[in-house]
Amino acid sequence: MTTLKQFFLTLPILLISLSAWAESKERWVYAPANYQVNEQADRIITLMKRAKAAGYTHFLITDSKFSRVPTLPQRYFDNVDRVRNAAKEIGIELVPALFGVGYSNDLLSNDPNLAEGLPVKDALFVVKDSVARHVPDPAVVLKDTSLINRKAWGFIDENLVSENGALRSNATEANARLSQRLKVQPFRQYHISVNIKTTDFKGGRAEIKAITSEGKQLNHTYLHEQPTQDWSIHHITFNSLDHTEITLYFGVWGGHQGTLWWRDPFIEECGLVNVLRRPGAPFVVKTEEGIMLKEGKDFDSVADSKLGSVPYAGEYEPWHESPNLHTHSIPDGTRLRVSFYHPHIIYEGQVCACVSEPAFTSLLQRQAIDVHKLWSASSYMMSHDEWRVLNWCAACQSRHLTPGQIVADNVRACTNILRTAAPDARLFVWNDMFDPHHNAKPNYYLVNGDLTGSWEGLDKNVIIVNWNSDKAVESLKFFADRGHRQLIAGYYDSPLSMTKQWLEKAKSVAGVQGVMYTTWTVNYSQLEAFAKMLDEAGF
Repeated sequence: MTTLKQFFLTLPILLISLSAWAESKERWVYAPANYQVNEQADRIITLMKRAKAAGYTHFLITDSKFSRVPTLPQRYFDNVDRVRNAAKEIGIELVPALFGVGYSNDLLSNDPNLAEGLPVKDALFVVKDSVARHVPDPAVVLKDTSLINRKAWGFIDENLVSENGALRSNATEANARLSQRLKVQPFRQYHISVNIKTTDFKGGRAEIKAITSEGKQLNHTYLHEQPTQDWSIHHITFNSLDHTEITLYFGVWGGHQGTLWWRDPFIEECGLVNVLRRPGAPFVVKTEEGIMLKEGKDFDSVADSKLGSVPYAGEYEPWHESPNLHTHSIPDGTRLRVSFYHPHIIYEGQVCACVSEPAFTSLLQRQAIDVHKLWSASSYMMSHDEWRVLNWCAACQSRHLTPGQIVADNVRACTNILRTAAPDARLFVWNDMFDPHHNAKPNYYLVNGDLTGSWEGLDKNVIIVNWNSDKAVESLKFFADRGHRQLIAGYYDSPLSMTKQWLEKAKSVAGVQGVMYTTWTVNYSQLEAFAKMLDEAGF
């Protein structure tokens, strides 16, 4: 009875303390580093001291090596110990990020075959001298590759000028593009190359785009041209998916500075480039009469030695020489139909994993154990973010789920994995793949189906790290109405006034518990000014 009486006497003090805690705001810093490098660990320690003096409370830490902890040398663990001990002494809470299911390259360095794959169906191979070689079916040929016959192209912008067998662009404000409509075979992989030369080229980007009649873009791979370069060949690949016609574009959208030249555009159907080999991405070879052939008996095992390994593990190049298909006792001239899967490379090199493949789930489980053992943190960030290729391979299709349901199931599984590894930890996740006002919608990049409903997999205790500044009001309200606490990811190397406007919109939203200084360019020059802006805004 005395104990119960004492509890009720202290209850008002407890409620006041809880209220004060609820009103306190966390201030985070996004801080990627390579902890295998001593100087990088030193940099983080120095940055923590500076951030603490400015009033910051948390560091969101990332390192590609969180995906392969068992392979790391002793100096890595020594540096982690230094940073972890310094954080405790300084008074900064470290929040490690893990579970790259959208940006999956780091995890895929363990097994590049676990990438999500786009399907190639019944590509033609013809046997000669015990090798089945790919044959275009049918061949796709540009009407004009000299770039002299402008009538052969659908259009060539006036800002592109013929010059010695090339097209020169020095447009400073307008588009500079050429295009041609082409027939393609559904569910085939195509290779496009072009020769590019530049002089002081900046303020724009050279692009190749394969766009369907419905306006869907089938490729999203950068060409990586340099500001000044001599003639160099650049490559992309794309999958036609279920389309029979595309419009192929070469060009620069929105103007640029300097000069860029195009010449020698080329397109072809390609063979086993980046062929994936895993249970959920079956490799099928059959004769045109439908007789199934067996790997290891009728043909040698097939693998692409360059898959996800160039220039290093976890990095994929869009184009290289295709592996051969060596056959056993199959007569010359035999026509084979080969079906397989290949990844697609997004922008700078992003490749998405297949979360429906059990081996990838095992990687997530291992990573959770490894990272928690490494950091012993009390909070973790789940890196579900910009998941651009999903629900194409046999592993995904066999589940008969929408992309939204697959994402929901995965974040639910990831939550459970972390709660097993770190039962008392707070869990965070980026908003975009669970936000109907952001990326959780139909027709998102190369996602096969609708991402609507992905948010149903979110536990109410998972805290949302929200970077949807374009639709801040709608997004913040959506998650607040679902009962989620939120952290605003601001700055993004933009003027501080933009984050300030966002914070004004957030003032009336319940459960916004903090703000993060988020820089993708490792630019901390505005760290103190950002903190001052938070003070002035009441955050």
